[in-house]
Order: sequence, then structure tokens, then C-alpha cells
Amino acid sequence: MKILILGAGKMGSFFTDVLSFEHELAIYDYDPKRLRFIYNTVRMTDPAEIKDFQPELLINCATVKYTIDAFKTALPYLPANCILSDIASVKTGLEDFYRTAGHPFVSSHPMFGPTFASLSDLSTQSAIIISESDHLGKVFFRDLYHSLKLNIFEYTFDAHDRTIAYSLSIPFASTLVFASVMKHQEAPGTTFKKHLNIARGLLSEDDFLLTEILFNPYTPKQVELIRKELAALLTIIEKKDSTAMKEFLTKVRKNIE
Repeated sequence: MKILILGAGKMGSFFTDVLSFEHELAIYDYDPKRLRFIYNTVRMTDPAEIKDFQPELLINCATVKYTIDAFKTALPYLPANCILSDIASVKTGLEDFYRTAGHPFVSSHPMFGPTFASLSDLSTQSAIIISESDHLGKVFFRDLYHSLKLNIFEYTFDAHDRTIAYSLSIPFASTLVFASVMKHQEAPGTTFKKHLNIARGLLSEDDFLLTEILFNPYTPKQVELIRKELAALLTIIEKKDSTAMKEFLTKVRKNIE
């Protein structure tokens, strides 16, 4: 299959590496410096070059803020049968875009990032495929994600964003709050160092990615739950209420069983 990748960032480079030996691949990025280490792939910096390549599938790996803009850059040069696809972590606006784009589409979300996941072993990681996607696109990504040993789930656009608000927004918000009050420790404990490594990994991600995940319309409700539980914990601590603390810890342990 002839596949065009949009964006030569972390995930664009990852998909290029994974696909370039089984498919005819091209990658487009406006910044030629980001294409320096791409191999076995046609490299493009002018969108007009896309027309000659005639891709059958486009995988949009641009950062969340620019996903739809990247599609619009490529659309004038795509053949009518080209399947559009995205891997965006927040799907807000994409359902409406696909409805008017005039192309078959498949939307998915590989729920791992190069920062935390071991790309040589993804068997503990997951991917979501959006159920409204076209059949052939779903078949391609299901086969691809199976080959990577990912655990595959199928959600609607709306259910995806609700899930991401829970599974990403809560740890992101919690980590950001931890990092915002952190100060240098001469003798950091094991737990502190683990939290610090998570915070450093999170903050190495693109600012737009972090912002868009936290601006997910379903995020405020999840962050409000954090605030509610933190307020309850603070009350217990201030009162030195051992019974309430025991109950709180029992509840938390049940949550993570």
C-alpha cells in the first residue's frame, strides 16, 4: 500500500519505522531538519509533491493542535479514494471534519508515547479504534496494532474522549500539581524519585498535546473529582482523624485492586 505520513515528530517517525519495509512510504513535514534521519521513505517538504505520490492511505501524525490544518494542507493533492486517518489523543472536531472531507476515514489512538512506553515491547499497551470509521481503514489499523501486540478497543468518538478525560486527564493533572509544588530534595525517597521521573517525562511532551488533553470538554468533571478527594484528605489530615484515614486508605486500596 502507498502510505503518506504527515508530520515527522515522535509518532510520525515511529509509524515510518514500523511501516516502511512492508509498504511504499512517503512522509511530509514543513521542516526539512525533522526529516534528516528518515530512511527507506520518500521525504517531502512541499505539499504539492503529494500529488505525484498518489497515496492510498494518509496517516496524520501532526500534533493535536494542527491535526485538521495538516489535513487541509494535504487534501487538494490527494486522490479521491485515499483513506484519511488520524491518531489524535483528543477527537474534538474530527467527527465533523470527516463528515465533510469527502474521503473514507479511520480514526484511532495508539495509547502510548515514546516517552514512557518501550517501543520494542508494546504488549502491555493499548490502542483505540473509532467505531464510526470505514471498514477497510479499521481492518488496516486492527492488523497493524495486532502486529505490535497492542490491546485493541473500539469506541465511538464521544466515548473515546470521555475515556481519555478519565485515563489521561487525571494522571496529567495530578502530576502537574505535584510538579508545581515540588522543590529540590537533598535526600529524595524512592516514591519521590518515581513521581519526579513521571513528571519529567510528562513535561517533555509537546505543550499543545498536554493542553489539548486537559482542555478535553470532559476533563473538568474529572479534575473536580481530584479537588473533592483532595479536600476530603486535607480535612482528615488537619483533624488527625485516624478512623477517617483508615477508611480513606481502605477505599483507595479497593479502587486499585
